[in-house]
Amino acid sequence: MAGALPRYAWYGDDFTGSTDTLSVLAEGGQRALLFLGIPTPEQLARAGDLDALGIAGATRAMAPEAMAAELDPAGRFFAERGIGLLHYKCCSTFDSAPHLGSIGVAVRALQPHFANSLLPIIGGQPNLGRYCLFGNLFAAAGSGGTVHRIDRHPTMSVHPATPMGEADLRLHLAAQGLGEIGLVDYLSYGDPDGLAARLADCAGPLLFDIARVEDLAVAGRAIAGRAAFAPMLVVGPSSVAQALSGTPLLGRGGEARAAVATPKPAGPVLALVGSLSPVTRAQVEAASGYARIAVDPARLLGEPGHVAALRDEARRLLGESDVMLVTDRPAGAPGDTASVAKATGELLRAIVAEAAIGRLVVAGGDTSTLAVRMLDIWGLSHRAALVPGAPLCRAHSDDPRLDGIEMVLKGGQMGPPDFFALVAGR
Repeated sequence: MAGALPRYAWYGDDFTGSTDTLSVLAEGGQRALLFLGIPTPEQLARAGDLDALGIAGATRAMAPEAMAAELDPAGRFFAERGIGLLHYKCCSTFDSAPHLGSIGVAVRALQPHFANSLLPIIGGQPNLGRYCLFGNLFAAAGSGGTVHRIDRHPTMSVHPATPMGEADLRLHLAAQGLGEIGLVDYLSYGDPDGLAARLADCAGPLLFDIARVEDLAVAGRAIAGRAAFAPMLVVGPSSVAQALSGTPLLGRGGEARAAVATPKPAGPVLALVGSLSPVTRAQVEAASGYARIAVDPARLLGEPGHVAALRDEARRLLGESDVMLVTDRPAGAPGDTASVAKATGELLRAIVAEAAIGRLVVAGGDTSTLAVRMLDIWGLSHRAALVPGAPLCRAHSDDPRLDGIEMVLKGGQMGPPDFFALVAGR
């Protein structure tokens, strides 16, 4: 029989961001589990009582029709279980477009299952270097890097699939079909009572500036007050969970977890790097102690025997050291990226099926989602903090070889220069 279900749930548009929300909740003392699809009754029973329940999706890389088909049953699942607030977890840089990963499409698919007329949108996540001021989004370039307006960001402004050409999130999201979007600017947080009164009569999409960590609690209390009257959909990065911490929507929770040292892996580390981000590529160049295998996308897609050759080489090297598979940039159009990510996922599955792995690391949002979906894993729980945005997780699987394996899913922009040394316990 399934355990007690929570009032708060999240649906992540990719796997890496979904684990960031999992980390925020777990480190705040919440019993949380992230499923890799709509959970079965048996999986819910194995999860036990939860304060927060998540589903990791792949909608960030989907066209509108596929998004709607994926999200409608998820929304129905959450609504039928009495979820009081559903958090549609998007990337903290809001990279999306009308034709790919549309946040507007996600809202239109999910909101009919949640009766509240207010649609809060949280802009900004300060602990990841994301800030929203007067509706405009700013983001640091890498961990602790220079902060840029998102349309001038050295990576996100030239993203191969969804380049960010507009910094004002109201305009960016209106182009995806959300219409006129109101704004709670950061000056409003000086009058919490006035903010709560404003929200009492507000309807439709409403963007919340988040410029400081202190802004989150004020926004969260105002949102939770309005959510008490009807089930609500909220859009934003993991800062939604940060904002709602301590409100009735996140259950009773427990004691916040004290920071502990990340445990060393019990065996060799296998890293799969599919991200083309300059931040990740610099981390790869700084990595030592890994036997590196270059993965040529053209050969991966065009030579059936190449996967077997790479698998055998990885298995051999894992007997001697940590191993890093590094995918080169596809020679074709950006659309080739999804095919390459799927093929690398098949390679990963072939290696893991035959090699003893102590810790698995996948770098790249789309790569992580597609690669992990190739494995027989149905859920992830929080194991320990590692770096902001990329926690150490524990896999849940019906396959004894995979159940309990440690995993880190890292987005392209996340982590310090020595990320791969940290993940290997060096």
